[in-house]
Amino acid sequence: MTLALPSAAMPAPKRQALVVTAVASAGIIMLIAGMLGMWLRFRAAADTRVSSDGRHIIKDWLPSDIKMPEVSANTMLIGLFFGCVMAQWAVYAAKRDDSSHRSIALAICLLMEVAIINAQISVYSQMHIGVTDGVYQTMFYAITGAVVVLLAIGVAFTSVTWFRSVGGRDNDSHVVAAHALYWYVLTAAFCAVWFVVYIQK
Repeated sequence: MTLALPSAAMPAPKRQALVVTAVASAGIIMLIAGMLGMWLRFRAAADTRVSSDGRHIIKDWLPSDIKMPEVSANTMLIGLFFGCVMAQWAVYAAKRDDSSHRSIALAICLLMEVAIINAQISVYSQMHIGVTDGVYQTMFYAITGAVVVLLAIGVAFTSVTWFRSVGGRDNDSHVVAAHALYWYVLTAAFCAVWFVVYIQK
């Protein structure tokens, strides 16, 4: 009579991508918070003057000849929220081994990131300002440029995740979850930038 040993326990799932994304996300939050803090400090320290009718105090922070293209800014915000829905759909599909829907969701995420970067370039082209034209212009390009870099990193992240999906990696739900986490953090960061830079000005 042969006695068989019980099977070993399943190894713990590896979640390096999720951990690395969480650490990077904390860094992104600190970066954007610090840049917005500098923006608010520069805005608070801007010179003031009395209006021509003597009734109002005007803060010389946003130059009067600069018009903020709010349609493009709002389009970026809506696009990021839509991307979050698609990223979560990819997680839902990955947990159910639905590779076709996972790949479609990731492809839509990739298209949304490219569209959002295009909208930011449209904002630059409509504002007609240079980086060295003044303090406001320099700070504007610094903060929005950081967001564009984060979006470009997102394009690379989404591309890698999509290629893994179409390549038949059916056991990478942790990578798709890490991708979704990056989307959530990116959306939260842009919400803060949108409110402070584009709305409050």
